[in-house]
Amino acid sequence: MRMSLALAMLLATATPAAARVGIETAVALSAAQRAEVDAIAAETLAATGVPSASIAIVQRGAIAYARAYGQARPGVRATTETRYAIGSISKQFTAAAVLLLAQDGKLTLDDPVAAYVPGLTRGGEITVRQVLSHTSGYRDYWPQDFVPALMTRPINAQGILTRWARIPLDYAPGAEYRYSNTGFTVAGLIVEKQAGQPLHALLQARVFAPLGMTGVTEIDTGPLGGPADSIGHARWALGPVRPAVKEGAGWLYAIGELAMRPTDLALWNINLMKGGPVLSAASKAAMTTPVMMTTGQPANYGLGLDVRTRNGKRVWSHGGAVSGYVADNRIFPDEDLALTVLTNAEFGGAQDALSDRLQFLLRQQPPKIAAARDTLATFQAGAIDRTKFTANGNDYYTDDAVRDLARTLRPLGPARLITLDADRLRGGLTVEVYTVTFAARRASIVVRADPATGRYEQFVVDFGA
Repeated sequence: MRMSLALAMLLATATPAAARVGIETAVALSAAQRAEVDAIAAETLAATGVPSASIAIVQRGAIAYARAYGQARPGVRATTETRYAIGSISKQFTAAAVLLLAQDGKLTLDDPVAAYVPGLTRGGEITVRQVLSHTSGYRDYWPQDFVPALMTRPINAQGILTRWARIPLDYAPGAEYRYSNTGFTVAGLIVEKQAGQPLHALLQARVFAPLGMTGVTEIDTGPLGGPADSIGHARWALGPVRPAVKEGAGWLYAIGELAMRPTDLALWNINLMKGGPVLSAASKAAMTTPVMMTTGQPANYGLGLDVRTRNGKRVWSHGGAVSGYVADNRIFPDEDLALTVLTNAEFGGAQDALSDRLQFLLRQQPPKIAAARDTLATFQAGAIDRTKFTANGNDYYTDDAVRDLARTLRPLGPARLITLDADRLRGGLTVEVYTVTFAARRASIVVRADPATGRYEQFVVDFGA
């Protein structure tokens, strides 16, 4: 398929990662995989209007690929040295700081927060673990998807807590999971009291430096300012892309204050998967184990990290959003894979679209999705594997039908994402409904199959109205 001028221009601005001391690059993606990653990134930026994205992929304990695409700021292309705000992905570093202090014997996760930050509502009942897992009951001070006027003015942590953590709780401590930035403001103050130094200084000395994360900076006290750094962007509906309004000093403290390169975050991902010089085994387990609520149900959140099991495989992840930036970080420890996507726009959803597509490309898919992907690709190539179809299916897919399918489907390019939306029984057959995303179109696939053999009775690709 011929690449459009827009896609070619986006790829022209991409810069491959240069080798740097402290970053392992022994394991690389294949040339075919790199080409697919680059095409996916270019397609996503073109479709969403997001100015730039930068990615890092970890496989088998090393950075396998890193590349940047698009414009970091007007007239300045993004490179793998470009730094982006990571938003709430910062929370796992605040949690790591607390865990380091626990390792030092300066606190425990089950201590009441009142022992360190006095005057908070029910602070004698709420634990450090609960503020790090969004189960404390403290009201979130930033539920909006924009920066309210109040947040353009400076504030300090105590000012935030006076307004949002010295009022009645939203629910009893430990009874629910509700995302709350306020809890991490409490955690930041706990760190500084027990460490006797600023949160960022502790993280720099005990996390970033040991791991070789040399690109990390903070953006709470001011915006990214380097000539190669990115700037954040906003947009109303399909209006022009504009520079985003920056939060005032103090609002990002301990909840979303970090900016870095994707390769810096990749080094942290490697450390979490492999173990390393930062967190003990007990601390890592505390961070990556779902906290249990008083109802007996898991919160699906550890400490600063979303932790789940999907299709029998563990997934540790977190998104991040601050004004002008959205990020996504996903770790698949059972597959020794991690994906980091950073963007300089608060619109468009490029971070999730990119992560979903990279995950589809690089992870082993569940059997039914893998089979649907392979059958679709075979049709696109103008062929059919008749051993995978029932007698009725083989009668239906004549040679003319296969030629028509190839003529229609081949120009769309490979499937970028396939999701299984429904799977049920009818008339002795399974009924599976998939959504398939190509570079520029979506379609449905409706499969009916023999549940005993898995052979397809039908495999209908429908583009709807």
